[in-house]
Amino acid sequence: MAGKTPTKFPKILNFEAALNELEKVVADMETGKLSLEDSLAAYKRGAELLQVCRGRLQDVQQQVQILEEGALKNFTANETSDMAPQGDNVGQDSHSGRNNG
Repeated sequence: MAGKTPTKFPKILNFEAALNELEKVVADMETGKLSLEDSLAAYKRGAELLQVCRGRLQDVQQQVQILEEGALKNFTANETSDMAPQGDNVGQDSHSGRNNG
């Protein structure tokens, strides 16, 4: 496979796994006992893990924002009655009963 360098790190499956590994990488680097090459590899892995964590957090923030703008409104009695099904009016003019399709 020309042009591809195999990675020695496993793929990150979820946020918690990435965060746990990132914390371990930081702890290892903070000891100051890593060789220069190992420090560089740890830094690269840490940057990759940080990118995974940030990306996942941004995804979740966007999902929460969508929910807050739509589904998670405080409902009043009027709003809940407005949401009740109005029968099968698909494709019909609600005033005349004519088909608009």
